[in-house]
Amino acid sequence: MTPTLSGVDRPAADLSALLKAVSAERMQATVHELAGDRYAGRRVGTPGGQAAATWLAERLGELGSETELSGFDVAGVRELYATPVLEWSTGGQAQRLQHRRDFVEHLASADLAHPHSASLAGHSEADLHGRWVLAEAADWGRACELAEAHGAAGVLTVRGTDAEGWMPKMIAGPAARQVPVIALRTEVHARLAEALAGGPVQVTASMPLRQITTRGHNVHARFPHPAQGDADRVRVLLSAHYDGVGDDPDRRLPAAADNASGVAAVLEAARVLATAALPGVLGLMVAFLDAEEAGAWGSAHHAPTLPPDTLVINLDGAAHLHQAAAVEAGGPAHALLATLDQAARLTGVPLRAGAMASDNRRYAAADLAAIGIGMGMPGYQTPAETPDRVQPDTLVAAARLLVATVWLLASSITSAP
Repeated sequence: MTPTLSGVDRPAADLSALLKAVSAERMQATVHELAGDRYAGRRVGTPGGQAAATWLAERLGELGSETELSGFDVAGVRELYATPVLEWSTGGQAQRLQHRRDFVEHLASADLAHPHSASLAGHSEADLHGRWVLAEAADWGRACELAEAHGAAGVLTVRGTDAEGWMPKMIAGPAARQVPVIALRTEVHARLAEALAGGPVQVTASMPLRQITTRGHNVHARFPHPAQGDADRVRVLLSAHYDGVGDDPDRRLPAAADNASGVAAVLEAARVLATAALPGVLGLMVAFLDAEEAGAWGSAHHAPTLPPDTLVINLDGAAHLHQAAAVEAGGPAHALLATLDQAARLTGVPLRAGAMASDNRRYAAADLAAIGIGMGMPGYQTPAETPDRVQPDTLVAAARLLVATVWLLASSITSAP
């Protein structure tokens, strides 16, 4: 059966040929490239992040696009500049804990460059001066207030792990407190509370975490129209953020799923569409965005520069399509969502409504029709987020969904009077 939109038929063979042109091998190669050692986790403002932007701009240029890098300032990025230390001892026996397995930086922590040793206190004790304070699970903020008021050494709070026992890394969060704050794995927090109930506990800890202002770079590409002299009737932007949270000082965080996978699928969709016989009145753009992990700064910088009729499709995660792709629509996106739904049925990609807290929200806030799509992030923001966990079939599904959606939008153009 020939797919139709707005009463117009186009040969199904046209779309079928485009979908067959999608290459899993090319996308896997992109994921492996961006997750490689030389990009060091691609955190905004780092040499690795800038190298990734340059590499992506070169790839888009090879497809025949007009490509540029657009810089912007990014404030409040958390930078872990050395490996934190945490150990505790009681009865003469010390236990040294492992960063990102047993404990992790709390994003509200003050900077503590060197290990500091002090006795441990419960947050309800009268004498907190100079001591580490063990906070209750749901009351770290109150514990911080008490620690600051009484001159405590710092606060130990609690945080869970993912299913594989990792404590994911983040680089944006609440304002810094005046004392160091360290988050313990739930089981470690419970053991420490039990030890404190039995007698004196000595804690030695550092938290070398600072906030910096740095520079981000978006990669923008515009593909030329096959037909000249015809004003854009529909403008489509395919976007994905290329930045990650960055390597730890002593550990790789490859950021293969979040979001090398999404970038790979968008790049492959752009490659296929760049050679397609789409109507000249379709304006196709691509944006590879920086600083999403630091608070979606790249899309916030980009969104106000776009024409108000731009249709935005943002892909954040294309690594593991478990049951269905999560989709969030914002702004005046009703028609775009209907087209995406039709493309999903044509390509066999199941969709479900789901929260997508990513760059799509910045575009929607600028009153653009914006859709965010997510297809899974195994190992999210941990050392386990490696290229081998990005499923080739999911990459293909994501790229084909993007290609089909743009193809249908192009079909809708030809139906207009």
